[in-house]
Amino acid sequence: MVQQVAGARRAPLNRDRVLRAAVALADDIGIESLSMRSLAQELGVVPMALYKHVANKEELLDGMVDVVVGEIDPPVGGTDWKTAIRQRILSARRALLRHPWASRVIESRPRPTLVVLDYLNSVVGMFRAGGFSVDLTHHVMHALGSRVWGFTQELFPGSPLPADPEAQAAAFRELAGRYPHIAEIAMGPAHDEGSVVGQGCDDQFEFEFALDLLLDGFEKLHQQGWRSALMRVRPSPAGGTG
Repeated sequence: MVQQVAGARRAPLNRDRVLRAAVALADDIGIESLSMRSLAQELGVVPMALYKHVANKEELLDGMVDVVVGEIDPPVGGTDWKTAIRQRILSARRALLRHPWASRVIESRPRPTLVVLDYLNSVVGMFRAGGFSVDLTHHVMHALGSRVWGFTQELFPGSPLPADPEAQAAAFRELAGRYPHIAEIAMGPAHDEGSVVGQGCDDQFEFEFALDLLLDGFEKLHQQGWRSALMRVRPSPAGGTG
């Protein structure tokens, strides 16, 4: 009787429940420790039960990415292209910050899922709706790179500083002696102790600073009617040069 009650209370296993449990478990133990066995244990089922809903670990990771991308806010209507794209990308950043493992998994996927393609298509569509040419939009998306997902590959990998203040000062002196120009920008005012680029940087500010520079630059190129070199020399339909 107790087993029947417990079975009735247990939510039925389906693909959505498996994927959301996997996301929560990766948040808790890290993506490296996530396995089909650990996920099955978390769900209280045998590992073989998972394979009815995901074919293998790779399909599980694809589905987890879809769950995270599904947390990105939909496009904002009734505003200009720059504001809409900025808000969408910053929403993507918030989603990935909630799941610190997600950026690495997104980069590791050999092929984008339909959910990923839907998101990228919507971003491209916002530029096109703003009047951007196909040519400019192509190069804009390359320039955005991983920023379209809300993260960047940082120039200076983060490394933990010694806890002892004297040891910190010694480390900075050694850095300044050999790399003075790096040291002078690394020793700026501290903003964010958890920054991935060191204690002299505020990750959110640095991300928005770069994003705004890019969006302003895209806007300027669009207003100038910019075309790539290939498009400038390609013959027009009328027989002239474009």
